[in-house]
Amino acid sequence: MKLLQERIRQDGLILSDKVLKVDSFLNHQVDTQLALEIGKEFARIFGDQPITKVLTIEASGIQFAMATAIALGVPFIYAKKKKAVTLSENVFSASVHSFTRQETYQISVSQKYLDPSDKVLIIDDFLATGAALAGLVDIVKEAGAELLGAGCVIEKSFQEGRSLLEKMGVRVHSLARIASMAPGEIHFVEDDILFNPHSKEIVEC
Repeated sequence: MKLLQERIRQDGLILSDKVLKVDSFLNHQVDTQLALEIGKEFARIFGDQPITKVLTIEASGIQFAMATAIALGVPFIYAKKKKAVTLSENVFSASVHSFTRQETYQISVSQKYLDPSDKVLIIDDFLATGAALAGLVDIVKEAGAELLGAGCVIEKSFQEGRSLLEKMGVRVHSLARIASMAPGEIHFVEDDILFNPHSKEIVEC
């Protein structure tokens, strides 16, 4: 998705060869028009499938799952990282390890909102190690629903996430696939244009 790639070049902060900061427009402050365009693009890519639900994980995937669900005309669900007091014991759950936070947590979805009749599209903001998406795949399987694919906004193609999901039989499509990056440059898969930040200062989170 050229629009997304250009925005990453313009406003993304590359903190290391593995850490890309996009919180000025994607996952802290959100450019709503860009989020809607991302949803439309996912709907275009997966729109030939009989999707009944879009599934994501809180919190950074919510805006993209919602935009995709609006474009498809279906509901979306987000898996909760912490069980709310209003959530009954009847949940599907999975364990997920966070690369960013270096911690393991449980995610859960109420059994009221996912069942064997559902045909599910998973949407998330980043694909790196694939742990979060693998947890969502496990929940779809536990529910007996059919998984039709997974859409990721940004993929770090130099990490193992895609391989993990493909081994699980998941169709994966990412809108911006990063081949490599380092402070001062970013290289997308099938794209030899390097990003030069000029006077932009790279700062720590």
